[in-house]
Amino acid sequence: MSHTDIIEVRPSLSESLQDIVESRHVGAALDWLGAHPPHVIADQLARMDAVRAGMAFRLLDKDLALAVFEELDPVDQQQILQGLRDRSFRELIEGMAPDDRARMLREAPAKVAKKALAGLSSRERRLTASLLGYPEGSAGQFMTPEVVALPRELTVAEALGTVRTKGGNAETVYTLPVVDSGRRLTGIVELRELVLSTPDTMVSELVATQPAFARATDSAEEAARLMRETNDINLPVVDSEDRLVGLLTIDDAVEVIEAADSEDVARQAGSAPWEGHYMAAGVFQLARYRALWLLLLLVAASLTVTVTDFFQGTLQQAAHLALFIPLLIGAGGNAGAQAATACVRALAVGEVRASDLFRVIWRECRVGMVLGSLLAGAGLAIGAVFVGPRMAVVVGSTLVLICGWAATIGGTMPLLAKKLRIDPAVVSAPMVTTLVDATGLIIYFTTAKLVLGI
Repeated sequence: MSHTDIIEVRPSLSESLQDIVESRHVGAALDWLGAHPPHVIADQLARMDAVRAGMAFRLLDKDLALAVFEELDPVDQQQILQGLRDRSFRELIEGMAPDDRARMLREAPAKVAKKALAGLSSRERRLTASLLGYPEGSAGQFMTPEVVALPRELTVAEALGTVRTKGGNAETVYTLPVVDSGRRLTGIVELRELVLSTPDTMVSELVATQPAFARATDSAEEAARLMRETNDINLPVVDSEDRLVGLLTIDDAVEVIEAADSEDVARQAGSAPWEGHYMAAGVFQLARYRALWLLLLLVAASLTVTVTDFFQGTLQQAAHLALFIPLLIGAGGNAGAQAATACVRALAVGEVRASDLFRVIWRECRVGMVLGSLLAGAGLAIGAVFVGPRMAVVVGSTLVLICGWAATIGGTMPLLAKKLRIDPAVVSAPMVTTLVDATGLIIYFTTAKLVLGI
């Protein structure tokens, strides 16, 4: 075969970007990047270490690089920035939306943030600085300040002219806040209404005068969930004097809810939430996030040892009591975990409030007793087969009491945490389970002493 007959074999586009980058095949990497949308490229970059992600990112053209960069989480953005030259660094930061830029800089090292702000134009620096002044986790931190606001006195033709003139600098023009002369929010009008109306119609005839809105200092999570309840794609954000300061857009609202839900899931599983992509996190990094919680739960579990030691005499008189300990505390722990998870979820979506504490206690207590009664039937049968009817009564009675108690504890603790201004997800299912294990043993041994007379 002659040299002219040699055909270059490139990796398939079905391969991951990481595999192609590791093979150092630039042509194949360019083909892959050109064939995939920004969000897919961003996901692949987030899976890679800093060196490989930087290598792949530098192959992107300017416009695609910005689109991909804005799809990345702040921690992954910082990783990319560290490998860029000054000019590319400045162009990338300048091209970002102000809200995305502010969130990235808030989490970036001071040296990176200072360098980024110094390279911005005066307009972009001013917009970014205004967002950085809002509290952590607030709606103001996530909103876009680039908004097209309309006075009520305009006609539809004049309003559309304003949109054409100013819309190029706005992140969205689908929702148009309507303001008075002091820029105070008086309503909203949708772009669709303007397009479908006659040119001489007044904006005041189309405006919705009681729109949902959020304060800039309100929780971003609460604002995002409000958008879900009202089915709004954009939510006006105002300051303490009702002056319009921005819009919370649907893409940012989805990110806020995703981050909040991810944090809740991590805490309910007895772990601290981590930043960045799971596949890019190292073994020791993941272990570090979980170790503290496991140590705390281990200390809490020592209560079970203390209770068992206290009732050692009871166990010696009725050794068969030990047979049912795993069954009983397992059932109680599961019932408590179910109640805790349901309550945290109900709090997150606004179905219950801290003021519903006593209603939730009464509700979960009854649910637990019903579940315990169902399990007691099986417990009576198991106890009767292995250790006789009197012990079966102990097991059945304990199941009813433990499940009722566990469900009450599981449903109550998140609400109490909310009242104390603690994240309800911190009162995780493992923590509830550990507490129920210890108290469940007290219920079990006390019931045994009463029924068996020991």
